[in-house]
Amino acid sequence: MKKKAWGLSKTIGSFFTKQHKLMEDFPERYSYNPTQRWNAELESYFSNAYGPQNFSRISKALTRPSCYSCIRVNTLKTTPDAIIDKLTAVLKENRADISKCDVAGLDNVVFVRGSGPHAINYGYAADGKPPKEVLVSRKCAEAVLRGAQVYVPGVLACSAHVEKGELVAVSVSVEQPGIDGGWGVGITRGTVLQGSQTDPYHLERSGLYIGQGRAMMSRSGMFRVTEGLAVDMSDRVFHLPSFRDVLEGQIFLQNLPSIIAARALDPQKGERILDMCAAPGGKTTAIAILMKDEGEIVAVDRSHNKVLGIHKLAAEMGLSCITPYKLDALKAVCVRNESEDLSDPSCAKDKDNHGGHIQDSNFMKSEVEKIESITFERLNAEKDFKKAVSNEKANESSYISKADIRKEMRRKRNGPGRNQCLGGKVEKSKGFAPSSFDRVLLDAPCSALGLRPRLFTGEETIESLRKHAIYQRRMFDQAVQLVRPGGVIVYSTCTITGENEALVRYALDTYKFLSLAPQYPRIGGPGLVGRFEFPDGYAEEWLRPGEEELVQRFDPSSPLDTIGFFIAKFVVGSNEADLQNSSS
Repeated sequence: MKKKAWGLSKTIGSFFTKQHKLMEDFPERYSYNPTQRWNAELESYFSNAYGPQNFSRISKALTRPSCYSCIRVNTLKTTPDAIIDKLTAVLKENRADISKCDVAGLDNVVFVRGSGPHAINYGYAADGKPPKEVLVSRKCAEAVLRGAQVYVPGVLACSAHVEKGELVAVSVSVEQPGIDGGWGVGITRGTVLQGSQTDPYHLERSGLYIGQGRAMMSRSGMFRVTEGLAVDMSDRVFHLPSFRDVLEGQIFLQNLPSIIAARALDPQKGERILDMCAAPGGKTTAIAILMKDEGEIVAVDRSHNKVLGIHKLAAEMGLSCITPYKLDALKAVCVRNESEDLSDPSCAKDKDNHGGHIQDSNFMKSEVEKIESITFERLNAEKDFKKAVSNEKANESSYISKADIRKEMRRKRNGPGRNQCLGGKVEKSKGFAPSSFDRVLLDAPCSALGLRPRLFTGEETIESLRKHAIYQRRMFDQAVQLVRPGGVIVYSTCTITGENEALVRYALDTYKFLSLAPQYPRIGGPGLVGRFEFPDGYAEEWLRPGEEELVQRFDPSSPLDTIGFFIAKFVVGSNEADLQNSSS
């Protein structure tokens, strides 16, 4: 398997290309050279876990996107070869280099090559004047680095007198330490940038320029409206194609380790599987496709809107075996009173191959179609209403207050909210009976310090890591109770911390009937062995010698060039005493 991993690393490594020009050819300010700022205690923790040099490489890798896009093909609708032909036609202007993954077990994965970092001439050297500039939020910048455009909600500030069609440099505003000890941006939206040292965070923006593009609206327009394309990026530090609205239902853009996590679960046709923290549904749909859409997948999330998103994605990909529920994973095990109705399907232990749940799964697809139909009718009705109102008041001027604009901006960033969701009804669950699932995937909430590109990590502390660890253990306790003897639990996170190995240590020490199982495919590296003792005396116990090769840890600075990720697979034995202790 190491030979296969090396072969994949060689394939991915060939995606790296030389820069068109050296960064040093232009003023250092107008470049992309971010520095990751860590909490001091956390930096010491990572240096101990990885070694100072390796952690420095990881820290730098986190500020950059992967050099390729990883696409999972919906093999129930099409084939990887057909997708390559379609993508070649769609991305012909980008001259994209597209290839299939050659690792056994990942034959449904397609890679699309990117490039970078590229040096960009922002025009500063030509006349000595600073370029006109648009300053965007960190989250907007992270999306742009992955191939997105700059949209209005992400714009924070702009140079004076920017008109539609003008070429502008795009820079990033990263959180800075505040007087109160916290972190914040500290820039009022709509601030005018002069290009001088008196600008807000002028020095802090040095080395944080991510490209340039054409302004699609004037400066005043960017801060007058609440949505729309603000800057069409024409020259980027990293070139990665956008897959927005491309081959919907046939492909899904997903990080390689996430695809491997679904594979490691090894779902089989006809099984009943629980995805405990399912949103946005990428791993859920990957599992459904591996099962050939035969069986039942219960996908839960505590967010109303995210459950609706899972509904939508399942319908888009033509999958009917997924049943989404709104449920807090910490309450996944049903606690039933004697007076409760035993016919409640979400709390009853299924028999006869879980026939009742499969009927619910088939019913889900028709419900999604109803929701989409209602949504379409509602949108048309709103459109007709707005048109009628505009005809009646064609000669009247309307006033939109700044408060309304701010409210609309928040809605665009955070979603419409529970009461404004289109077709906004979701099924709720009271939990599930013990030992009622064949397999459970726990992609646990974590510190997310492995996501790329990531330009800010300052708010994460040792204390917050410990809170994540406690939260994950409580979720794992639920997962253990829900899996039948002989079943499988896969635990995964998108972080680089030792909280991963600490959870594995907790699981093996607490539940003696659990054992680590080999994973297929295996292309990740070994886990952390040993322990780390914090200044306050608290010790984080990791893996013991011999266990490290049974987990997969993905290093963002490795030749695989993935996000930071961790996967552990457990086989569940039988021990009624331990299960009773965990439930109590």
